[in-house]
This record gives sequence, structure tokens and C-alpha cells, in this order.
Amino acid sequence: MGLEILHDNPHWVAVNKPAGLATIPGRAESTSLIEELAQQLNLPWTGSVDPRLRIVHRLDKETTGVLLLAKDLPTQRHLSHQFQNNLIKKEYLALVHGRPAESDGLIDAPIAPDSRGSGRMTLHRHGKPARTAWKLEETFRSHSLIRCFPQTGKTHQIRLHMRHLGCPLAIDPLYTPKSAGLFLSSLKRHYRPSNKETERPLIDRLTLHAERLTFTDPQGLEISILAPLHKDFRAALNQLRRIGRA
Repeated sequence: MGLEILHDNPHWVAVNKPAGLATIPGRAESTSLIEELAQQLNLPWTGSVDPRLRIVHRLDKETTGVLLLAKDLPTQRHLSHQFQNNLIKKEYLALVHGRPAESDGLIDAPIAPDSRGSGRMTLHRHGKPARTAWKLEETFRSHSLIRCFPQTGKTHQIRLHMRHLGCPLAIDPLYTPKSAGLFLSSLKRHYRPSNKETERPLIDRLTLHAERLTFTDPQGLEISILAPLHKDFRAALNQLRRIGRA
């Protein structure tokens, strides 16, 4: 079973990126999305001859959702310009701990590399500008679903801004190491898993999904691509809804 293709035409392709798959090859990676998609579409992903797959933006390895790739150099330049100048409209869904005091807002908090390294970023007044608008979608007993509208594209922006809001992602191994998984036993009173088997988490990866991208294609048309939530994210939300909203 291959990658879920959301839209495919001669100039660009959009896929619903799964969790656990890096966008591009890396030292610690056995494969990557661009390699797997190239095989699936029978297109090269290296070289200078078009058509070939070309990166225009990235998602964190554990983030799911809309990922856009170009198939020729002019399209890559056209789309990359929009990303670099914050002209792309992005919508993310973030499942977080807690509940914000307001129903919406704007977080304006600069981001810089963390001096401790390990791929971490941090909020810092001398960092690069980072802005995220947000809106509360749903509340549960101990969690909330927040729709995020990043107005800039800094590394780990939503993860850091949600934590700054006082509502860190429900699962984020890098910034909240103890959040290894979301278990029904931790959400539902009096629930006890069977002694015969180890309880499986409802979701055990970053609770962040890039749901929608809206951009202008090379022909000047406004395009909006929607990526459905993946099965584990849907399962977690369904259980939270069954247990009860706040």
C-alpha cells in the first residue's frame, strides 16, 4: 500500500504524509517520503532533468498531513517563493493537554535554536519572528483540540507556541519526554486493561496534523488541499468524545 495521494498533475503532487517518515533522506533514515513517492509515481527525485520530484517544504518526521512537491523547476520556484514569503495559508490540528483560557488568539514569540542542541528549538527574544494564530475547536476532560494557523514557518513553531500557551501537545517526545502515549486507562475512570496483554496506546506519536494548505498554482488558480486525519488520531479523538467533553 503506497502513500495517499491527495492531488496529482503534471506540475505538482500533494500527499497525506504518514507519521514516522522523514520528508527527505537523512543519515539515520532507511527511506524517506520523496524516495517512496518517486518509486510510486515512477519519477526520479535526483538530477536536473524534469519531470522529477522536487521539495518545496517539509514536515517534521512524526507530523502527518499535506505535503506538497513540485515536478519541475519553474513550479518548485513558484511554490517555494510562496512558502518563503509566508503566502501559503496553513491549517494544523493539534491535540493538546489542558484548555486555553481564551477561545482564540495570536501567539507572537520568536524562535531560535536551543543551546542544548539535540535538534531542539526554544523561544528567545532575539530569535527569528514566529507567529501562530489559533482557535479552540473542541474541549475534553483533560485535553483540547486546537486549530492552528501558522503565519510563519519556523522549525517546531506550533509545538513551542502551544507549550507557550500552556497547552503542550498531548504527545511530544522532544519537548515533553514523559508523554510517550495516550492511553485509555489514563483518560477513563475505573478503566482497567486486561491482565493478559499490555495496554496499547490510542496514539503514540506527535499529536499534530497539517490538515490544509491553500496556495496559488502556476496557472494563477487558488488551490486548497485537505488531508484527512490518520487512523490513530481519529481513534484518539473518538475516545475522547465518548469519555466526555469538558
